[in-house]
Amino acid sequence: MRSKWLALVGGVLVQLVIGGVYAWSLFGHALQAPEAMGLSHVQATIPFETAIGMIFVGASIGGRLQDRSSARTVAVVGMVLYGLGVLLASLATDPGHLWLLVLGYGVIGGFGLGMAYIVPVALLQKWFPRHTALVTGLAVGGFGFGATVTSPFAAWLVAMTPETPAMAFRWLGLAYLALGLTGAAMLVSPVVGAATKAAVEGDLTAPQALRTPQWYLLTGILMLAVMAGISLISMVAGAAMDVGGFSPAGAALIVGVLALFNGGGRVAWAAVAERLGRLRVLTVILALEGVALVLLPHTQGAVFVALAAVVYLCYGGAFGVLPSTAGQFFGLTHAGAIYGLMLVGWSAGGVLGPLLATGLVGDAGSYTRAFSVMGALALAAVALPLVTRPVRRGAVQASSTPSSMSHSRVS
Repeated sequence: MRSKWLALVGGVLVQLVIGGVYAWSLFGHALQAPEAMGLSHVQATIPFETAIGMIFVGASIGGRLQDRSSARTVAVVGMVLYGLGVLLASLATDPGHLWLLVLGYGVIGGFGLGMAYIVPVALLQKWFPRHTALVTGLAVGGFGFGATVTSPFAAWLVAMTPETPAMAFRWLGLAYLALGLTGAAMLVSPVVGAATKAAVEGDLTAPQALRTPQWYLLTGILMLAVMAGISLISMVAGAAMDVGGFSPAGAALIVGVLALFNGGGRVAWAAVAERLGRLRVLTVILALEGVALVLLPHTQGAVFVALAAVVYLCYGGAFGVLPSTAGQFFGLTHAGAIYGLMLVGWSAGGVLGPLLATGLVGDAGSYTRAFSVMGALALAAVALPLVTRPVRRGAVQASSTPSSMSHSRVS
């Protein structure tokens, strides 16, 4: 009994640490300053996009390793790689060092982030099978709150060395290693009992899940929800100043405050999904996210913050609801491998969203065009949960057995 609560605390702590990746807009804005690295708007998003793009690689590998070996070991390796990647990024001190940010923060850090992320998402559903939506919402809620914790420290560290803002990564990397490894040490897998073994017989493997249209529909929902929401997250500090009319200090505060909604949305929407149904909640999430993005560039001040909060709330909500939806559809035995592969939607959306949004903003600063397009994308995605139906596991398993496959080849 004690182990499952330790696993919950450890899972939230791990997610809290790696969630600091969402504070990137503070660094991206600082790195564009002429007295710093003088990066362009597009260049300043590349390390963040790379990190998000590598999450799928780390999560897919980590998910399979977790299902086959030790969840704790996978989490420890992931946290070490994440911390070391951030430390490597701290060496980027002049304009020619963009590659260090991409390699350290993006490739190494993003891969480690993916490995660490998938462990609590899959593990905690096995510890709390009756409350899968709520417990995964709590875990990934920590990820959403990560930027809230990181942002004030990051802003303070950047202000100490404004000409070399990447130096802040040195202290953040050390803190990430200490806290992340502490959380990873608490992640213990549950012992499989008789009731669990009976349930396992109906669970799908990753190859079986990939043969269902539901896997692709859920992955599509994740990708489009991410594309829409992350287009704002990746540039929220600049948008708060250029559209919302806030000062640099005010924008930094807003980044941290909005992260509360990212984290809170993961918990709140997950709790609602357990009562009203997961697919129904995903429909509402996409609709609200789309409307808020369309309206956002036409507002300032408190209204700007309120609409941005809705986007963050819904963006986080998709991450809070989808893991348990996958577990409900495909079973929990191979949850790490199945949802780890599904995170290709996160990586694809995380790369395409900022690229498309920054391209639409352009040098002219056309936030209206960018957010209108991304909002329309979210509204179009509402169709996906409406056409998604639960998986008939028995039919999938029967169709993938050696005898049925042999029979289909003969006929």
